[in-house]
Amino acid sequence: MAHRRLQREEALSQQPAIFSPSLARAAASTAKDWAYVDAWLKHKYASASVSGSTAAVPPFERNADTLHMLLALVAANEAADEERDLLTRVERAALDEVRAVNAAKEARRADLLAAIEDNLSREGRTALDAMAGMAAELGVADTEAAITPELLASRFVELQASAVEVDRATARVEVLHEHIRRETARITDLVDAIRQQQQQALQEQEHSKQPGQRDNDLEHKIDTMQARLPQLEKQASVLNKVSQMPTVTVDEVKHDEDEYLRVLARKKELDARVKAFAGLPPDVEAARVELENLRAELRSMTDRRDHDFEKLVERESPVKPRRRM
Repeated sequence: MAHRRLQREEALSQQPAIFSPSLARAAASTAKDWAYVDAWLKHKYASASVSGSTAAVPPFERNADTLHMLLALVAANEAADEERDLLTRVERAALDEVRAVNAAKEARRADLLAAIEDNLSREGRTALDAMAGMAAELGVADTEAAITPELLASRFVELQASAVEVDRATARVEVLHEHIRRETARITDLVDAIRQQQQQALQEQEHSKQPGQRDNDLEHKIDTMQARLPQLEKQASVLNKVSQMPTVTVDEVKHDEDEYLRVLARKKELDARVKAFAGLPPDVEAARVELENLRAELRSMTDRRDHDFEKLVERESPVKPRRRM
């Protein structure tokens, strides 16, 4: 309609300026359209301003074609705004519906759980409390798909396995700590003995006053030290061996433990094999005689069993009549 008005306005503008009501109405309609377009442009530039100050609409050529394009742009923008508002209302309605469905589902779930809890027996309440406590202790998240007894049992077994591994590691560390403590005490004793001997030598040297006595004391000390030199060398070699002793690792302790378990299993197997000969005499010849007697008794019982079986078969078998020739 605006396009037709513009065409009519152009046609009238080409005619001589004659005052008529139709020209006045066309001019008023054009002015109204320009006012609407100017208001729309000011609103868009004001909403697009960043610093807060209203941006001015840039100047442009005002003619019929510009007005036509701006009116088309305004119409398209309003249609897009209406479509966006409609889509927003639809999305809001869908979101409200989803929230209502979830709220109803949560309410039904809460009512169902409350009904189940109210109708549980004493044993059921105890079992439920135990499962809840175990889930809390094992750190099972309540967001998982399903907290089942199987899941709790699996987590409990994993926790027990971890506890066993920690206990074994702790035992190995304690063994290593005890070994280190013993070796440290041994080295400390050796060092204390050497220091004590040095202090005694210094004290004897300080208390000796006469030169002759000092020489005699020194000679006696030299003889004593020469006599004790092999012992000191032995102690030094022991100390060197102790200081160079390789450290025991966790893998070595585990290897020794596995070897011990293997030997223990072998011992149990041998004990089971030896247990079969527990009733035999300790003497070899007497044991052989006892074994032969047992074998003879076994053969006698076997023959008796076969004989009884044959008698049973003959007794239970039907007698077939003889055919006449």
